[in-house]
Amino acid sequence: MTDQIKSRITTDLTGKVAIVTGAARGLGRAIAESLAAAGAQVACVDVDAETLAETVKAIEANGGTAEAVACDVTDSDRVTRVVKDVVEKWDGLHILVNNAGITRDGLVVRMKDDQWDTVLGINLRGTFLFTRAAARPMMKGRQGRIINIARVSGLMGNAGQANYSASKAGVIGLTRTVAKELADRNITVNAVAPGFIATEMTAKLGDEVIEEVKKMIPLGRLGEPQDIADAVLYLASDAAQFITGQVLPIDGGLTG
Repeated sequence: MTDQIKSRITTDLTGKVAIVTGAARGLGRAIAESLAAAGAQVACVDVDAETLAETVKAIEANGGTAEAVACDVTDSDRVTRVVKDVVEKWDGLHILVNNAGITRDGLVVRMKDDQWDTVLGINLRGTFLFTRAAARPMMKGRQGRIINIARVSGLMGNAGQANYSASKAGVIGLTRTVAKELADRNITVNAVAPGFIATEMTAKLGDEVIEEVKKMIPLGRLGEPQDIADAVLYLASDAAQFITGQVLPIDGGLTG
């Protein structure tokens, strides 16, 4: 294997600066830890400052570089300030992972306005705000990777999750549009669509429901947060430089 080929498949992110939203736990924590382990300097963003500190502590214990940043992703001014501070501190921004998200489940006929507004606000507005803010320094540097965490429910819908499914479908539409807008600046924009992953959010379904879910998945199990982190790591690397505007389901074959 030639040195040129080796360089194309590396996941060495030394010298890269990343922002990961929703980094306090679950998928966000696994993503932040993986990017840091690959050499990136990672700004870990979340509203849960106490739990977020544990993510940063774990990264630093493994020799990585990270900083905890408290931020409400729906606050436009705060999001702009966070991105500016990261760029100034680490002299650039190369990777953005929009992972912050919540659920407020309920049948559509019973869904309250605040259930709809809160989920769309965090999941979709938050992704838009960070994408808009991060695009500016990335355009200036003429390089970047934006990776949005969608969900398979945004592809196929899910009863009881009209708000969540709509927000993730919106993330997919946003991803494909921004990919076209930023392609000429060497910025790729892709989405990862997890299926059922073993996180605190999924655990709320209960053991009985989870067992039924497993029967629907060809691989017969829930995914792990690291399965998603590995996909993000790939899309953030030089190996994925010709991939943009795509949605990658990581679901054990559920939507296959």
